[in-house]
Amino acid sequence: MTEQNLSAVLHAIHDLRIEDRPVPEAGHGEVLVRVEAVGICGSDVHYYEHGRIGDFVVEKPMVIGHEAAGTIEAVGEGVPASRVGELVALEPGVPCRRCGECLAGRYNLCPDVVFFATPPVDGAITRRVAIDAQFAHPVPAGITAEEAAMAEPVSVGVWACRRAGVGVGDRVLVTGAGPIGLLAAQVARAFGAETVRVTDLDDVRLAKAAGLGFETRRADARADGEFDVLLECSGAAPAFRSGLSQLARAGRAVLIGMGADTVELNVPLVQGRELTVTGLFRYANCYPAALQLIGAGAVDAAGMITHRFGLEETEAAMTVNGRDPEALKAMVLPQQRTVAPRPPVSG
Repeated sequence: MTEQNLSAVLHAIHDLRIEDRPVPEAGHGEVLVRVEAVGICGSDVHYYEHGRIGDFVVEKPMVIGHEAAGTIEAVGEGVPASRVGELVALEPGVPCRRCGECLAGRYNLCPDVVFFATPPVDGAITRRVAIDAQFAHPVPAGITAEEAAMAEPVSVGVWACRRAGVGVGDRVLVTGAGPIGLLAAQVARAFGAETVRVTDLDDVRLAKAAGLGFETRRADARADGEFDVLLECSGAAPAFRSGLSQLARAGRAVLIGMGADTVELNVPLVQGRELTVTGLFRYANCYPAALQLIGAGAVDAAGMITHRFGLEETEAAMTVNGRDPEALKAMVLPQQRTVAPRPPVSG
């Protein structure tokens, strides 16, 4: 192998290979980034296990991974040379910026968005990647590449809290204590929520939530309390039903977690309390806020990272949650072939 651009390539279900790919060039308005950290997301695992998410099907080999950060090595035409050497967080979806959704500010809904590791677009678990310079966000001083990669899931939390209108004094219920739930809970607190309760069936994850300072309950305990906002991060239909029943009048629910394709909706409850139920698809204009929250310490991004792997260990990173009950977020370090075993980071 010449190892020009070693990459983790998903060919089919449970068929992930480490291959050499050509080094891309930075085109007009683009930057070439030396990728230093990529977080493993549930969607990456879903592609690995099922080969598809909805209508997006892996039909040809695809580089996996979309939660990425790294250092700019070169710039294309139209990009200031002064950007070389910048540590940047890579927002993985580049929209067309011409359609009605983009012009309305909803670029996350752009039908022609090019999103890392969404078939047929290659992702970021590779040594070098080219991306539109406007979506390579400068990282504030004091933030590591690993923390910067976490700006992607933190952005999901930011967008969810914006969609729910979380503000000062709100009572927020977060169902699901996985990485997205724990990050969304921290964002809600940073947005001014007075109370944030986190529920789950996993006692290890509930302990993590408690360690972050949140009130916790087992999801199978009797529902109690009244909340202004529900951030449903588990994807479990029972969690949605229970959470909805605990919303106060004029409460707002945001569906974040991917799980059941259909759920029952208690229409009299929604009508009688004038509840608002909305979906969430990625995010728009959230990366700067996510990086600021991480930099200010309002969101503990580093504390979510429990495992680290080298590029050749990407398959192990994709499957670690099934082997280690304490796993939260696995991080792949593409500039390293392997990573020596080390104890998990405590949050």
